Amino acid sequence: MGEQEQEVRRRVAELERGFGNPADADNPVGTSAFVAADARGKPLAAAELLLERYGLNAEFVPRDLGGRLTGLDTLARVTRVVFRRDAALGLGHGITSFLAAVVVWAAGSPEQRRTVARLLLTGHHLVSAYPELAAGSSFLSNELTATATATAGDGSGGFRISGRKEALNNVERAAALVLFARTGTGRHSHSALLVERDALPAGGVTALPRHRTSGIRGCQVAGIGFDDSPVPADALIGEPGRGLELVLRIFSVTRGVGPSAALGCADTALRTAVACAVDRGVVGDAADDDVAGPQRLSHARSTLTGAFVDLLLCDCLALVATRAVHLVPEDAGLYAAAVKYLLPQLLTDTSYELSTLLGADFHARNGAYAAFRKNVRDLPMIGLGAAGSAACRATVIPQLPRLARTAWSASAAAPVDGLFRLEADGLPPLDLGRLSPAAGGDPLAASLALAADAPDPESDRPAELARLLAGELALLRDGCAGLDRDGRSALGDPRGHALAERYALILVGAACLGVWRHQRSAGTGFLARPEWLEAALTRVLRRLGTTLPKATPDHEEPLLAEVLARYREHRSYDLYDTPLAGAPGAPGAEREAREEREDR
Repeated sequence: MGEQEQEVRRRVAELERGFGNPADADNPVGTSAFVAADARGKPLAAAELLLERYGLNAEFVPRDLGGRLTGLDTLARVTRVVFRRDAALGLGHGITSFLAAVVVWAAGSPEQRRTVARLLLTGHHLVSAYPELAAGSSFLSNELTATATATAGDGSGGFRISGRKEALNNVERAAALVLFARTGTGRHSHSALLVERDALPAGGVTALPRHRTSGIRGCQVAGIGFDDSPVPADALIGEPGRGLELVLRIFSVTRGVGPSAALGCADTALRTAVACAVDRGVVGDAADDDVAGPQRLSHARSTLTGAFVDLLLCDCLALVATRAVHLVPEDAGLYAAAVKYLLPQLLTDTSYELSTLLGADFHARNGAYAAFRKNVRDLPMIGLGAAGSAACRATVIPQLPRLARTAWSASAAAPVDGLFRLEADGLPPLDLGRLSPAAGGDPLAASLALAADAPDPESDRPAELARLLAGELALLRDGCAGLDRDGRSALGDPRGHALAERYALILVGAACLGVWRHQRSAGTGFLARPEWLEAALTRVLRRLGTTLPKATPDHEEPLLAEVLARYREHRSYDLYDTPLAGAPGAPGAEREAREEREDR
C-alpha cells in the first residue's frame, strides 16, 4: 500500500470517527438527528459544523493550491462517507461547491483559481448556474444574459447581467457564483463568469423564494434574479463564447463524481434493510424456516444479495469513470455519462426491491428503519439537473455509430489497467485541458473484447460469461450500423435510446470484469473470488435479455455470508470494504466517539 492510499484511508477513518455511531440516540450527528432535520426541511447544523472542522472543502481544491484533491476516485470515496449519513449534507455541504469550483480549475485564470481556493479553504460555499441544455417551456424565463459594456477610458469594461435562475442549491449562502450567461448566438452563445457575491450591487440582485423538494429536503434550493447587474471584465472564465463547450468538457468530471459519492446512500439503504431482516430473524443465525417460512427466507436472501451485487457493479463503473479522467481524459465523457444515467436507475430499482423486506416499516418516520425511506427518496435526485438522464443519453447516442466502427474490438486500443485499480496511488495529475465532449476511443469496451479473446483455464465460468457479454457488444455494433453514420440524426431515432441503454449495461459488465481481473492478479480477498463477478455478469446479461447457460451456479450462500459479515463487522458494502464507525459490539466504540466529540 502506497503513501497516497494510506493517506486516503486515514482521512476516511477520521471523518467516520467524527460522525460516530449512527445508531447512538445521543449522537448529535446520528441517524435520528438527520431524520429529524430532514422532517424540518433544514440542514443539520451540528453536521455542517463537523464538516467545517474537518475541512471537507479542502477535498475539492487541488493540492498545488493548498487543498487535498489529487484523484477524483479519492474525492468520491471521502464524500461517500458524508452521503452515507445524509444526501442533503453531501450535496449542500460538498458536491455543490465542487460543481462550481471545477469550472474554474478547468478554465480559470491563475487569479481566479487562487480566489476560489481561498474561498473554499476558508469554509465558504460556491454555486454554479449551468445553462439549460434542453429547452423546456420555462427556458427563456430561466436563463441569464450578459451584455458587454463599452470599454471606458481607463481600459475597464465588463458585463451587465440580467435574467434569473429558479433553482440553485445553496445560492442564498454562496460566497461566489459561477454563471453561464448568454453572450451571443450559435455555437458560441454562452460565456462563463465568476462573480463574488459581495461584489454584486444590492439593487441589481433579487433573492427568489426557496423551493421545497420531495427529496434531499435539507438542501437550500432557491432562485436568484439579476437586473442589469454589473460585473467586471475579469469575471470572465476562459474565452468569451466558449461556455457551452466548457460545460460539455467538465461533465466528464461532474457526471462521474456525484453519482459515485452518492453510492453512500445505497450503502445505507442496504444496511438498513439487512438490519430489518436480521432483527426479524429472516436472515442470519436466528433465521428459522418454521418462523419465517421458506418462501420468505428465499425472497429475503435473494433480494439482499442482489442489492449487494448491484451496488458493487455500480461502483465498478463509477471507479472507471472517475479514474478515466486521469488516464484517458479524451474518452472519459462516455463513461461519466453512462454513470450519470444508469446508476440512479439501477439503484432506485434496487432500493424499491429492498423496500419489500421492510413492509409497513418502510413508512416509518422515526426509529431504527427511518433512514431507509429517506435514502430511497433521495437517491433519484442524483439523476436530475442540467446533466440529467436525457442530457447524458444525448451525449452517448450520437457517438455510437462511430464507436461501433472504430473502437469496439480487441485491436482498437491497448489495455488501460489503471482504470480498474482501487488504490489511490499511481494516478497521473488531473489535466482538465485534455477533456473532450466527444470520445476518441473506448478503452473500456475494448478491454471486454480483449478479455473475451484471452483464454483463462483457471476461471471457466467467468470466461464463458465474458464471451456472452462480448457477444452482446458485437450485436450492439450491428445495431448501431443502422443509425445515421455521422450521428447527426441518431437522437431522433428511437433505436438510439435503446442502444444507449444496452451500451451502458455492457460497460458495467466490462468494468466488473476489469476490477475482478485486477484484484485476482493483485492478491486474495472477496473481490478476487469469482462468486460476486459471476453474479454481477449474470445480472447484467439478464437485463440485456441474453440467453444464459442452463447450468447456472447459485452463489447466494457465499454472497449472503459476505453481506451479513459486513453488517456485523460494520464495513461498507462498496468495493472498498471500509470500516465504519459504531461497529456493533465494538467495546467502547460509542463511548469513545462521544468523548471525541466532547473534546472537539
